[in-house]
Amino acid sequence: MEQYKEDFIHFMIDCEVLRFGDFVTKSGRNTPFFVNTGFYRTGAQLAKLGEYYAAAVKEHFGTDFDILFGPAYKGIPLSVATTIALSRDYGADDISYCADRKEAKDHGEGGKLLGAPIGAGDRVLIIEDVTTAGTSIRENYPLIKSQAKCEVIGLIVSVDRQERGTGTKSALEELAEEFQMKTTAIVTMEEVVECLYNKEYRGKIHIDDARKAQIDRYYEEYGASD
Repeated sequence: MEQYKEDFIHFMIDCEVLRFGDFVTKSGRNTPFFVNTGFYRTGAQLAKLGEYYAAAVKEHFGTDFDILFGPAYKGIPLSVATTIALSRDYGADDISYCADRKEAKDHGEGGKLLGAPIGAGDRVLIIEDVTTAGTSIRENYPLIKSQAKCEVIGLIVSVDRQERGTGTKSALEELAEEFQMKTTAIVTMEEVVECLYNKEYRGKIHIDDARKAQIDRYYEEYGASD
C-alpha cells in the first residue's frame, strides 16, 4: 500500500471522519463503519485533504485535464481544496474548479454553475466524497455534458465502500460502465481494513477481531461482486 494511502486512513481517524460502530446509511443499510466528510472543518484539515486527493488524481488521471467538478454541496470544498493542491504540489496551474448550484441563480452571473465555465473541448474530472448509489453523478453528468461538447474523463472519491450499488456491482463500477469513464478512490475499504486490522493507532485498535467479523458479515450481505 502506498504511504499516502496509509497516512490518509490515519488522517480520517484523526478528523473523526472514519468511525466504527453501528450506523445506518442513507440507503437504509445497517453498517459497522461510516465515512462522514462533513467532519473536515478546519483550514488545516481541508488543505491536507486536498493534498491527498491531488496525489490520487495525479496517480490515476495525471494533470492533463481542464476542470475539476464538485457536485454540491460537499463536492464544492473538495474541488477548491484539490485544485489548490494540484497547482501548488504538481504545477497544474491551469486546472479550474466548477460546481453546480442546487437552485439556479437568477441574478448576477446567473446560471446553474459556479466557478469556471465548462467550454467546448474541456476535459472534466468529477470529485466526490463517497459514492454509495451514484445518485448525484447521474444527476450531474447530464448537466456537465449539456454545457458544451466536453469530455468527462472520470470520477474520484475519497473512499470506495466496495458494496453493491443498484445491482450486483459496486456503485463505482456501475458508473464506470454506464458513462464509459474511469472511476477510482483514494482508498478502498479493503485497504482500510488491511491498514487497521489488529494494528494500534494512537493507542487504540480500531478494527479488532469482533469488528472485523462485523465488517465481514456486512460484505457477505452487501458486498459487490467482482
